[in-house]
Amino acid sequence: MSSIENIRKAFPHEPTQQQEELFGVLHRFLTSEDGDECFILKGYAGTGKTTVLGALVKALRSYNYKSVLLAPTGRAAKVITNYSGKKAFTIHKRIYRKKSALNVDESFMLGDNLATDTLYIVDEASMISDEISGNNRDTLLQDLVNYVYNTKNCKLMLVGDTAQLPPVGSDESPALDVELMKAQYGLTIFTYEMTDVLRQQKNSGILHNVTNVRDMIRTEKMAMPRITTKGYKDVFRMTSEKLEEGLEYAYSKYGHESTLIICRSNKNANLYNRQIRSRILWREEELTGGDQIMVVRNNYFWMQEQEETSTGFIANGDIAKIRKVRGFEEMYGFRFANVQLEFIDYAEDPVLDCKVLLDTLYSEAPALQSIDQKRFYLEVMKDYDHIANKRAKHNELKLNPYYNALQIKFAYAVTCHKA
Repeated sequence: MSSIENIRKAFPHEPTQQQEELFGVLHRFLTSEDGDECFILKGYAGTGKTTVLGALVKALRSYNYKSVLLAPTGRAAKVITNYSGKKAFTIHKRIYRKKSALNVDESFMLGDNLATDTLYIVDEASMISDEISGNNRDTLLQDLVNYVYNTKNCKLMLVGDTAQLPPVGSDESPALDVELMKAQYGLTIFTYEMTDVLRQQKNSGILHNVTNVRDMIRTEKMAMPRITTKGYKDVFRMTSEKLEEGLEYAYSKYGHESTLIICRSNKNANLYNRQIRSRILWREEELTGGDQIMVVRNNYFWMQEQEETSTGFIANGDIAKIRKVRGFEEMYGFRFANVQLEFIDYAEDPVLDCKVLLDTLYSEAPALQSIDQKRFYLEVMKDYDHIANKRAKHNELKLNPYYNALQIKFAYAVTCHKA
């Protein structure tokens, strides 16, 4: 028999008043039979959202529900896995599948949801876009909704913070907009917003400064925020003179994977990446084993042979570590490296041997610029002048390992959206 007591029992602490209220709304949501139910949980940093979600995952069995945990990025999925103890996936890699294993096009379709009696919990939902991109007819948000509700007794829970980054190019976070989700998708909405910061979090300098920025956003006070460091042990004002020493300390104590410089632009990120590699890591080669890189454009080519055992494609924003550099070469007016790499956020993905494009490493554009992409295309197509059929020529292009090389940047310093 399901009851609110099952959520309380799974909760590791004495709940606050807001958490107790949230338990009640979650119980009504899970026992509702209205159909197409969606829960939108908004919460400030430090209010205990993650603890509630961890308890909810454990309590779902008493409601005869299974759970699937999702996030927009691999890094966010890894965070959910850590706090819930249950494997999480990126939205793209869960809901989409390749149209055909033999299809050489970058062509994916919405997969079939074979689950029943399942709650899909999506964290960092503020980042989910409702803008059409690429060749898709529907948006990511539309596809997610269609996927979840096309089978028996599945529900959706969207979790996020409205003060965090919205999708690139948007001012608002559509997935956390209650009225939009009702009107546009016809869902039965349950919602709750957590605003009370927990007592044990109040000594956090990070949280103090985040709250100040949130208040500025809420009151529309457009000014450079003042960062408070006095009296806190978890936030420091790092001067340029101390930056090198600070980074060396962070790399030594926390590792490269858990240390990140966040920049406003690709230009600034490039400057930091150059200095980190030359002055702290003492790396003189253009690319070498141990380097941490980020893929900056979706790639559907290099995972084709591993599709049954891996996540199927390499997504823009995925972070990898170079294990070996087997050699460098130039083709079509561009520079490449043959490398072996492993993905940091996807333990299930195999070690991958592939080509990477070196020209994007220090480019100030997010990926290869359109003028260079066109030049690249025209140079590669010259190899297929002997093929008369346009479709056959296009298929050959899609099988060209140079044209399909991973576009990468170093990932010691990244832009705020990539972070």
